[in-house]
Amino acid sequence: MIWKKTDNFNCKQELVQVVPIGGISIQWESEEMYLLPDKCIYLPSHQALLIADPHFGKAAHFRKAGIPVPENVHTNDFLKIQRLLGEFPSKAVYFLGDLFHSDWNTSWDDLESFLDFFPETIFHLIKGNHDILPAAIYRSGLWQVHESTLILGELYLSHEPLDQIPDGLLNVCGHIHPGVHLRGKGRQNLTAACFFLRRNQLVMPAFGRFTGLAKMKVQAGDVAYMVAEKKVIAIDFKQ
Repeated sequence: MIWKKTDNFNCKQELVQVVPIGGISIQWESEEMYLLPDKCIYLPSHQALLIADPHFGKAAHFRKAGIPVPENVHTNDFLKIQRLLGEFPSKAVYFLGDLFHSDWNTSWDDLESFLDFFPETIFHLIKGNHDILPAAIYRSGLWQVHESTLILGELYLSHEPLDQIPDGLLNVCGHIHPGVHLRGKGRQNLTAACFFLRRNQLVMPAFGRFTGLAKMKVQAGDVAYMVAEKKVIAIDFKQ
């Protein structure tokens, strides 16, 4: 394992140190999570990757509507998943919704052909608002489909942020495509995707490259783990 930690903090209390490859390790109860600059989470105790909002098929959807979008938009995301599965031992990948952007197109066949290269990995889908394909589409044997939520250890996985979260669980979700906007003393401005932690809820950034960004309205106690230049940087909003 290439990860090396010196301390073990609870993310409800303190920020934790940067791990060597540019990610950040945080702890929720007994669950350790690696927040990666690839905009996903690795769970070492479950040997699992969490990915939110890839929106595969969106480029083809736009091209069908007459909007020119390059073919290779999603290819880079496939290559990123391939690299992650090579770097991190993964028995499972959990897609936290918006796996595929709306109606069926041939990009779905491309996605399944790609995932066929990883027969030892189980692919889960927690359905999101864009996951509207007919149920028969998911019967290829590749998928374990969950209609709304899934509890994994002490993590409560969903697509949209939940209003009611059981005690002791951390709601890990997507949907919002969170970002944070920073202003420097020299009038510098930076807006970047982030993992956004508020109390017992962690919102993941959108994995897909062809997605928008929603600037979060921060409150005291929030923590944004900003993804910038292949690093995850913790920003604690204490006031």
